[in-house]
Amino acid sequence: MKKTTLIVMAAIPAFTFSAMWNSHAHAGEEHSCCAKKTTAKKTAAKTPAKKPVVKASAKKAETKKAEVPVVLNFKMKSLAEKDVDLSKYQGKVVMMVNVASKCGMTPQYQGLQDLHKKYAGEGLAILGFPANDFGAQEPGSNEEIADFCTKNYGVEFDMFSKIAVKGEEQAALYKYLTSKETNPEFAGDISWNFEKFLIGRDGKIVARFAPGVAPTSEEVTKAIEAELAKK
Repeated sequence: MKKTTLIVMAAIPAFTFSAMWNSHAHAGEEHSCCAKKTTAKKTAAKTPAKKPVVKASAKKAETKKAEVPVVLNFKMKSLAEKDVDLSKYQGKVVMMVNVASKCGMTPQYQGLQDLHKKYAGEGLAILGFPANDFGAQEPGSNEEIADFCTKNYGVEFDMFSKIAVKGEEQAALYKYLTSKETNPEFAGDISWNFEKFLIGRDGKIVARFAPGVAPTSEEVTKAIEAELAKK
């Protein structure tokens, strides 16, 4: 009996044991690999997703940009009849002037242009608003006004469409500039052509100059320079 058993065992091919061993070993490897994958998934699940970082400085910049001064919170028309949002002048020193082409003070266009050339690079913006409210001294169309200013005075500062600066049809901007409720310190009706309002970088109205005060006078230039110096 023992002899027969030995013969049977000997008859079993050697490759069978090898295949059985390799199959068992391969199964062990698969089990180990699956265990590693499961661990990796668990680790990934535990890692929290990174939240986008928003810099505080960017938030402050957006907030500051949104705070448009009331006096610049108006939309006007340019001489070319295009919409202009006055908020584009935020942070600049602004001079608003009601102008006319057939007035004894019309040569003040030259003084305003001189101010533009001298101070625009430092942050001065001059805004001209033609008005026909005094002696019908601005009868022309926007196109005619633009042509007159360019040919006679080489005007390069910003000019706007003709408006009313007093009376029933007074533009909202000039209602704000002349009303006691909105501009108590410098309120009062516009008296004539070339009245000037000076607005600081912070959007506050800081001065008002009568029509007879020349744009390049010491009084005006000192006020402009003082505001430009404020950063």
